[in-house]
Amino acid sequence: MSSLEQESAGHLSIKQLLKEALAGTQVNYAAYNLNQAIALLAIPMMLEMALESIFGLTDIFWVSKLGPNAIATVGLTESLLTIIFAISSGLATAVTAMVARRIGENNGDKAAADAVQAIAVSIAVGAVLGAPLFFLAPKLLALMGATDPILQIGSTYARVALGTSGVIILLSLNNAIFRGSGDAAFAMRLLWIANIINLVLDPLLVFGIGPFPKLGVTGPAIATLIGRGAAVAYQFYRLGRGSERLRIKAKHLHLNVAEMWSFLRISGGGALQFVLEQGRWLALVRIVSLFGATAIAGYTVAFRLLGFLLLPTFGLSNAAATLVGQSVGAKDMDRARSSIWRTGIVNFVFLGGSSLVFILAAHPLISFFSNDPGATATAVSALRVFCYGNFFFAFAVIFLQAFNGSGDTFTPTLLNLVGFWIIEIPLAWFLSVHTSFKINGVFFAILVAQVLALLLSGGFFLSGRWQKARV
Repeated sequence: MSSLEQESAGHLSIKQLLKEALAGTQVNYAAYNLNQAIALLAIPMMLEMALESIFGLTDIFWVSKLGPNAIATVGLTESLLTIIFAISSGLATAVTAMVARRIGENNGDKAAADAVQAIAVSIAVGAVLGAPLFFLAPKLLALMGATDPILQIGSTYARVALGTSGVIILLSLNNAIFRGSGDAAFAMRLLWIANIINLVLDPLLVFGIGPFPKLGVTGPAIATLIGRGAAVAYQFYRLGRGSERLRIKAKHLHLNVAEMWSFLRISGGGALQFVLEQGRWLALVRIVSLFGATAIAGYTVAFRLLGFLLLPTFGLSNAAATLVGQSVGAKDMDRARSSIWRTGIVNFVFLGGSSLVFILAAHPLISFFSNDPGATATAVSALRVFCYGNFFFAFAVIFLQAFNGSGDTFTPTLLNLVGFWIIEIPLAWFLSVHTSFKINGVFFAILVAQVLALLLSGGFFLSGRWQKARV
């Protein structure tokens, strides 16, 4: 039993909580005071997601020095990558629920066996997606509205980013295994390594400093790949070395078709859920592309800054999912329910406060990444409307994770289908093409969708349907 476990029934100071959260003590959070458990999970997860967002901000900072077409290249490729991120999120959500449930049941062997099946499925998915995306990348850019200048400078960037999607999937899935087992701090520290590599290599490869080749817009894609690849390699080393609660041993290294199919079934629902949620950005950026490369550049900068705000929030929502999964495994539904409400309040305060700052400081923030007047104006408008929507999204994302953490991926999938594809995207097209709002119509439609997401997710959560899921 760790020192934290010995003190869990009592009061821990903020200093002790921070120390334990960042140290990475691996625990069963269902055994702790709920406020302490939320802090111990949320702190490293929020930092992990904030670090993940640095990938995007670092890339866009250096690429912005190359002009609007370079920024548009990153934006269009990023919109295509949302599908990959959605699939990886679906796989990660499923493995978090499965591993957390087994840890809650004190069944470390089953948790390790489930992790092996999930890794095998993820490797296969990455291979199946990566090869065709590498060859189709330029055509996909063109379908998204890329002009000839964008295709000339951005095709190689897109090939590298899309063709190596398997690395993205494995990085996300392995970190989800660590989070589900209670080792959220390791996932955070791992991204420190990846980000340091990315931060160092980005300018070197963009501008060809010293012995490094001058790759222009392709440089950030290579730098990010190297950083993520190194992180994945270390993940596998750590999974084999193991820890107190989870270690993958030789006896776990066999494929079980039935278990793989079970994981694929659960993750399929989660992947579809996130494809619907993330794929909407693909449709929205296609509408934005109707207004030209400058509009795409402005939208891209605003979207990257929005990601900086939201990724810590997704970290907090992942903490909620882990707490729900472990509490359900321990058959403590009251604790699972309390986990959602408390993390929701924390997220509202955190996201609402940071969004308010971004609303007030939108112009200087955007100016740091763009000096093109047209792109800056679009980005400022987009960022402010995005931030208004965050006040509603703060609780909606936590409610949705109540379902994911319990193993019910169908309900969030249904809500995403209705809110984003039946309402948001048609509304964005109508407001931008057929009204005087023009491109701002896309942003207003996003705000409407966030309000609807809160109403629908909150209503379904209060119905108690999430408590009936099984994994």
